[in-house]
Amino acid sequence: MNAAGIHFPGMLSSDISFESLSSMSPIDAWDAVPVAGKAQILFTIFVAELITEGYQGTHYTKGGSLPTMVFPAIDFSNVSPELLAKKRQAELNNGRLAMISILSFISEHNIPGSVPALTNNGGHF
Repeated sequence: MNAAGIHFPGMLSSDISFESLSSMSPIDAWDAVPVAGKAQILFTIFVAELITEGYQGTHYTKGGSLPTMVFPAIDFSNVSPELLAKKRQAELNNGRLAMISILSFISEHNIPGSVPALTNNGGHF
């Protein structure tokens, strides 16, 4: 949202405004966040992960129950174990592809020409 010029009003800290962060690259903006702010962000993510993943027993990608927050309560008793395993593997592969994709965009942004498929041609990828 920073790239679109959308930001929170006010100040992030006594000397950094949210508006000033919108003119920085993501790496520079993160670097400008005070250490206490970074700690709050990381702690919030940690707590969210604990709540949604930590107390459910076996993870659904390793054979556990599917989380009802993400997948509405559906009766999987009539789904074959082979199909369920195939869908779990597809979900893992999609996650891996998403991670590779975002890292490719980050690499191309920071090192122009590092990802030939994303080389900027007239502002369009």
